[in-house]
Amino acid sequence: MNTQSRSGREAYALARSALASRGVVLAESHALSRSGRLRRVLEQLLERGTRRILVGGGDGTLSGAVGHLLGRDVTLGVLPLGTGNDFARSLGIPADVEAACDVIARGYAARVDVGLANGRPFLNAASLGLATAIAKRLTKRLKQRAGVLAYPVAAAAEVMDLKPFRIRLKADEQEVEMDVLQLVVGNGRYHGAGIMVAPDARLDDRRLHVYAIEAPSASSGRDGTGLGQLQDLATLARVALSLRSGEHVDHPAVTSLRAARLYVEATPAQEINADGELIGMTPMRFEVAPAALRVYAPAPS
Repeated sequence: MNTQSRSGREAYALARSALASRGVVLAESHALSRSGRLRRVLEQLLERGTRRILVGGGDGTLSGAVGHLLGRDVTLGVLPLGTGNDFARSLGIPADVEAACDVIARGYAARVDVGLANGRPFLNAASLGLATAIAKRLTKRLKQRAGVLAYPVAAAAEVMDLKPFRIRLKADEQEVEMDVLQLVVGNGRYHGAGIMVAPDARLDDRRLHVYAIEAPSASSGRDGTGLGQLQDLATLARVALSLRSGEHVDHPAVTSLRAARLYVEATPAQEINADGELIGMTPMRFEVAPAALRVYAPAPS
């Protein structure tokens, strides 16, 4: 349990009690406040042959843990205690701790894909542009104080400084070049605390789902001007209204595609955020590790 996650400290005792009452016997439990300690605990558990590991925390905690679990005969249990909880949302795991314990106790395990960015695992999405700027502003303090409102607060602070950049994509056999405000490469259905990557995205479809919000100021020749910035902001506002419903994929300023492999270049080079963590700069290669992780999830109806 990551006790530094938004509700981790309060949930630690509750989760242990809820699991015990459902017949889930914990061989050991760890209240952790540092990511380095999580890595060491996971390594020790795996060395001892542990087959079931439950992790409580946000998407960053889960993304950090999954790199140790890939290719292992291990089932992951998820207690969503962060601000976004997008991996749990994509799986259909409730945000309520006791309801999440119900999912674990029922024992159904699903095989899900894991995204790789230059070999680094991610569960939800990697992004360039606005989403990365928001991630940099989402401090631990802001997330703990504002909860899910931390995302719109950070977005409002960043959007006025947003500048278009040019991307070149090679998606399987397709090549695309455009000026954009944001690029998102999704493994699951959700990112950014409930924003939909694509309405048909699934964690087991063996595909990356990609959407790019194009910059109209570039095509109109207003890039770098006040009128161009207003044009870009107006486009972002219209797209933002449809992001939670998935209707953004039909917006004329949005380009969507699917691919098993994707190579991204950007001018100027862009920082890349994956599951809330900054992981490097473009260029970057993305791919899918199919059915690479076993995780407790609600059974299909």
